Amino acid sequence: MGKNTPLHLASQGDYPSKYATKNKDSCWIPLYIFVSKSVHMSKKTSVESKILEKAYQLFLEKGYRHTTMDDIAQELTMSKKTLYKYFPGKLELLSASFDKLKTKMTAKVEAILDNRYITFPLKLKSTLSVIATHLAPINPGLFEDLREYAPEIWVELQEYINESAFLRFQKLIEQGKEQGLVKNNLNVSLVVTLYAAAVQSLLDPKFLSQFPENIRKDMSLPPSDIYDQAITIIYNGILTEDARDEFTNA
Repeated sequence: MGKNTPLHLASQGDYPSKYATKNKDSCWIPLYIFVSKSVHMSKKTSVESKILEKAYQLFLEKGYRHTTMDDIAQELTMSKKTLYKYFPGKLELLSASFDKLKTKMTAKVEAILDNRYITFPLKLKSTLSVIATHLAPINPGLFEDLREYAPEIWVELQEYINESAFLRFQKLIEQGKEQGLVKNNLNVSLVVTLYAAAVQSLLDPKFLSQFPENIRKDMSLPPSDIYDQAITIIYNGILTEDARDEFTNA
């Protein structure tokens, strides 16, 4: 094939494999088509990731109600028209942001649970740390916005927390029971239900609003502290004495 010979989408002749490939009809297709598509998809994914990162940051800082598509576009130094090419609206951005958060949490927690070289108390503490790191930045105001302005996303997040508790923490607590590190007389389902209820209730403004003012003032802690103390109370109560010492020192 000469230097200036064009690439034809036909079965005439044999192209070197590094330049082309055959489709199901045995026609040669230049590889630059696939390379071009791959580069385009990679660039699109990269831009979407940056948009989600910036949008989520603004949702955390300003809440969902007070964040606009103009704000997001401005932070990205991107035109609103370009932003709408990737996401049709603010609600879709919020949904995609939380989907990304849940995917990150699931991957990290599963990696900890499946690691055979980590002791149970360290698994427990590491798992709690991962979830606290990802959930703690979500302030009560954003939760209130989700409940009022994005109820479907609010329900999905609640379901995820419940599912995460039942599917992952049940697995973890059962491992502890098998190793004699969790009190044998405890009901595992009750433990994980208490865990899910604690996370949801303590970060839900509507739940906290029913308590007297002096109690609410005492609860004016950063979400990370609320989460950490509540979960520590629960899990210190279920561990054996030896496991508690290892959990504290992990």
